[in-house]
Amino acid sequence: MGCMTASPGRRVLLAAPRGYCAGVDRAVIAVEKALEQYGAPIYVRHEIVHNKYVVRTLEKKGAIFVERTAEVPEGAIVMFSAHGVAPAVHDEAAAGKLATIDATCPLVTKVHKEAVRFAKDDFDILLIGHEGHEEVIGTSGEAPEHITLVDGPSDVAKVEVRDPSKVVWLSQTTLSVDETMETVDALKEKFPQLISPPSDDICYATQNRQIAVKKLAEDAQLVIVVGSKNSSNSIRMVEVALDAGAPAAHLVDFASEIDETWLDGVGTVGLTSGASVPDVLVDEVLEWLAARGYGDVETVKTADESITFSLPKELRRDLRAEAAALMAERTGRK
Repeated sequence: MGCMTASPGRRVLLAAPRGYCAGVDRAVIAVEKALEQYGAPIYVRHEIVHNKYVVRTLEKKGAIFVERTAEVPEGAIVMFSAHGVAPAVHDEAAAGKLATIDATCPLVTKVHKEAVRFAKDDFDILLIGHEGHEEVIGTSGEAPEHITLVDGPSDVAKVEVRDPSKVVWLSQTTLSVDETMETVDALKEKFPQLISPPSDDICYATQNRQIAVKKLAEDAQLVIVVGSKNSSNSIRMVEVALDAGAPAAHLVDFASEIDETWLDGVGTVGLTSGASVPDVLVDEVLEWLAARGYGDVETVKTADESITFSLPKELRRDLRAEAAALMAERTGRK
């Protein structure tokens, strides 16, 4: 990270764990492997993960990001992002004769399967999450007739169910743990027979990063979270830092976005990053801080992470040949 200098009384507390989670790592590697295996272009429906740097880097390698399946040419390969998609999107891809790679995070897939199972048993499903988020759209699409979105505790009063004895809650995986449980408590007060999912929907990485940022907030006068503005888990980390007592907390994509006035009167800076952020961006912030006297870096470790996910099974097939076969079938030249 170059030459680092330290001024007396100035230090950086660096959170561990931080940055890439297993689902993000899997999704990014999946795009890179697909480009290597099949060649450009590889179309990706929505941003593969919510990070500007990652998206730009993959675009330079030949990935093309689109918002709608209809934007993908017939016979091409399209990858679904880590946030997951609704069944209707899979149907659109099939109708468009597209070869698909599903890079949905396995923990998001788990929530999808829970929604399908509870809908099959005719439960009303209260999905705690943020309206418009890709993950919420995908999960809701699994059982739209059974799912009601609850966007925080303030939404609880207007929630209605058919049978209070058959209601369950699920949640978006990237929420604040504390806020989610506040919403659950409010729901249980209204629906005492509310059932909880068999396992916590909020992913291990989200929880670990929030625990780490709470630890930083105990000693830091300023917490910097590296992450993009459309990253739910990164936004939540800023909120968690402030709620945990940090006098100031800010979200930045790059070191260049840091305002030097944030450092006024600050002896200790807490630094962490969202689950979609590569370490290179954190290293740049460390260099930026070191150049301003914050060269003393102490790692604050609150958890070990060893979880990994295997790559999408579609990367073990010849998708270009499959796409060509689908096109031939459509044009009658099979």
